[in-house]
Amino acid sequence: MRQRIYIGALGLAIAGFCSLPLAGQDGPQSQSTDSVAKPKKPAADEPPPPEKAPIPSEFKKPKDAAAAGDVPTFRTSATTVSVDVAVMDDHNRFIPKIPQGNFRILEDGVPQQVTQFGQSEAPMTICMLIEFSGRFQAYWSRGWQETLMASYGFLETLKPDDNVAVVAYDLRTTILSDFSPDKRQAEEAMARLRIPGFSESNVFDALTDMADRMTAIEGRKAILLIASGLDTFSKITFDKARRSLQESGVPIYTISTLQISRIMLESMQGMGAQMMNMDFLQADNEMKTFSKESGGLSFFPRFPGEYPQIFRQIEQALREQYSLSYHPTNLTHDGKFRRIKVELVDPSTNQPLRVTDAKGKPMKYQIVAKAGYKAPREVD
Repeated sequence: MRQRIYIGALGLAIAGFCSLPLAGQDGPQSQSTDSVAKPKKPAADEPPPPEKAPIPSEFKKPKDAAAAGDVPTFRTSATTVSVDVAVMDDHNRFIPKIPQGNFRILEDGVPQQVTQFGQSEAPMTICMLIEFSGRFQAYWSRGWQETLMASYGFLETLKPDDNVAVVAYDLRTTILSDFSPDKRQAEEAMARLRIPGFSESNVFDALTDMADRMTAIEGRKAILLIASGLDTFSKITFDKARRSLQESGVPIYTISTLQISRIMLESMQGMGAQMMNMDFLQADNEMKTFSKESGGLSFFPRFPGEYPQIFRQIEQALREQYSLSYHPTNLTHDGKFRRIKVELVDPSTNQPLRVTDAKGKPMKYQIVAKAGYKAPREVD
């Protein structure tokens, strides 16, 4: 039933393409106005107003205070590190009601004292980063249909309080709609995805650009990357993109497209098919690395029927999380990257926590959290 809804949404989007203007004609337009009042000039024979004595301020530093050493200076070395953690079972379902005493945080291998702990459900701020290039999303191609189906399908799962932005990339990154709880803006933005402009696919540039823009956003936030993962012309390398995403603290969730085409490619003979298959495998590994180290998840659906379950797993991992905070024991402000590892332990034995299902059988689980943070620098 859900798959029919996605296909119906895709059909409505395709039907609306013919009535929309070209992408190059869209976008905000700046307008100038002369209605702003200008200050009135005094008449030539009008005497100037008398000068008023300046109002003394007790916060103004005296000129001789610095020399006398009477001006106090204040410094603070307090640092609080917040870590959002999702504990997922072997079916990528969130595991609730885990006590605080079972969580252990290591920073560069050193255990830290958890000072704040909680489990809550909060609105999400999502940047939908969509690959839309002429190489894989040509008009009415398989990649074009699959990309729009995944994009519209995920948008339907968001709640009214969630904020979403739509960003497409090929040779360059284009912000189609800014963060807003109005889903109609996102739908109108995605309706502009019809004919790609370039055949390049600069995923490294697009990811790092959007993560840098979202660094200052508070609350639950993430980037949902819907793409093949192939990078063709980025200005930065994979290693630089990896370090930048680690430091940004924005979780990356990836949905890989064209999996069916890759399966067909594996059965083809020839050097060209083998080289393309190697490129796809490398792209998959890079997407997995970005997701794992940023505290996100990566998915590789082979059929459109897998999308509803993937959307539910992303929503659970983002919306239902454990929030942990601690004051790091390493107070050195050197600007270096500190690695974080979150573990579940049994406090009585100091061994990994054994989690069981409703029938009492042990089950595997994974801990989704960011890989670290960048320490502040000393301020002179």
